[in-house]
Amino acid sequence: MQSDIRCSRFYAEPSKQRADVAMEARAERNQNQNQNQNQNPGHSIVIIGAGMIGREHMRVATLLGRAKVYGLFDIHSSSMDKAEEAFRSYSDSPLVRYDSLEAACSDSATDVIFICTPNFTHFEVLRTAITSGKAIFLEKPMATSLADAAEIIEMVSAYRAVIQIGMQYRYKAQYTDAFHEVYAKGTVGEVKTISMSEYRPPFLDKVEQWNKFNSNSGGTLVEKCCHYFDLINLMANSRPKSVVASGGQAVNFLNFEQNGVRSDVDDHGFVIVEYENGIRTNFTLNMFCPDLVEELVVCGEKGRLVATESSSFVAGISSKAAIKIEVQAATKTQPNISADITYPSIVEESGHQGATYFEHEALMDQLDGQETDSATPLQGLWAMVVASAAQESISSGTVINIKQFIDDNQLTEKLDL
Repeated sequence: MQSDIRCSRFYAEPSKQRADVAMEARAERNQNQNQNQNQNPGHSIVIIGAGMIGREHMRVATLLGRAKVYGLFDIHSSSMDKAEEAFRSYSDSPLVRYDSLEAACSDSATDVIFICTPNFTHFEVLRTAITSGKAIFLEKPMATSLADAAEIIEMVSAYRAVIQIGMQYRYKAQYTDAFHEVYAKGTVGEVKTISMSEYRPPFLDKVEQWNKFNSNSGGTLVEKCCHYFDLINLMANSRPKSVVASGGQAVNFLNFEQNGVRSDVDDHGFVIVEYENGIRTNFTLNMFCPDLVEELVVCGEKGRLVATESSSFVAGISSKAAIKIEVQAATKTQPNISADITYPSIVEESGHQGATYFEHEALMDQLDGQETDSATPLQGLWAMVVASAAQESISSGTVINIKQFIDDNQLTEKLDL
């Protein structure tokens, strides 16, 4: 299928080995730059969208040191002010502020465009960015509707430059090690069931509170949970067959409204997905918890793997990633494993528990002609298919047959079925 796992460099190595190599490479780059002050990184980035995730990408790109942040554009000057202020706290490099999207995308001084704008703008911003012929990083979700996502697939089908979707959760330490154990080492044997969950606080404040409305975000399961459906699709390594879900708005933003429109985003959900190869999966979301806890449980014919992460939005509290593997009839040659696998603090604190750092590394590797396991537009669409089917199931109270759902949304050709 189109969203398969190929055990290439990324999944072939555990998170600690990947982090060690990355830290050594960063130290070498820093030494080279100190010896040659005029040496510039190989690539030049323009950031479109100066909100929280745009500022994170600016920070991580600077930390990685393989590209320079050259310019910035946002329709809100106050957002650019905030982003530039943050940038000045860790960089003294010049920062160009563009006065239009067209100017930002067309400047020949840059070769990579990061689209970090609100979800509902992704489609139109990409339409402009793609005229540049440059490499493009498009934040998740790729669009807010399947129709727009399908048109994006059509739009980029003949695009010659790199396009990467911002599914950075596949680079979190616990998921890196989970894929390594399951696919590179075959530790739990043939996978039979997959369970994922996220417990976390409500959506954070965003500019004009756009993320409090389904029409802007695509809905909670698209906006927030496309990450998890991407991971489940990859771990199942098969096409989804059916989706059934239950969820709603129980606690968050019940009395919030803007311009006379009430917030309608779900704050909890339960999703069951069955795959064509017989693997059964489930996903649980709860968004009215004090801190963040993620869990992945993969059960196979030989044993069980549990990958967890705990973190907080409270400043100064670091995250912790862990993995536990229970193998039937464990022996001294293959014992049960329990380990803290948190990334080094300089990476872990840079954004999304270090995942954004390795997402950037993958993008730079692609630009340098290397094969990576970064998310493709087609994989982004598959994640949206599952998420959108789950939201349809919540609305209709029915089981969604994915083949019929794909046909109804005119996606059959786009998904090469």
